[in-house]
Amino acid sequence: MPNLYRQEKLGELIAEELSDLLRTRMKDPRIGFVSITRVEVSGDLAHAKVYVSVLGSDEERNNTMAALKRATGFLRHELAGRLVLRHVPELVFKLDLSLEKGAEVMELIKQIEQEHAQKQQQETSQTGAPAQSETDEEQDENTDAAEAE
Repeated sequence: MPNLYRQEKLGELIAEELSDLLRTRMKDPRIGFVSITRVEVSGDLAHAKVYVSVLGSDEERNNTMAALKRATGFLRHELAGRLVLRHVPELVFKLDLSLEKGAEVMELIKQIEQEHAQKQQQETSQTGAPAQSETDEEQDENTDAAEAE
């Protein structure tokens, strides 16, 4: 039975050490601004998926991912010198787009809020009276109902 606590701790340790290695030991100019977002270690501790976020264009991302793939052996060797493990997990680098997706969602929410505010402003200017809005209690009830779903 895999020890989930050990998997999690090993993943955190690998992420910390890889971040330091990428910052201090990697000299490859193809590696751009890279952040390790998380590391998932398999139950047998033999494999680790390293999720990275790369700042830049698609071409820069592709170049960085190719450079990381080529540097896997070097990074694993360096990890072996830093970690007290019988076997250092095989590293597989994966591009993590969750930060970008989150930023896109936030931008869409902001856009919807602006459109809503403009619509209310237009209604107010057309009728000459403030547009009716939900009371605070109605908003709280709607929020609670949405959260329950």
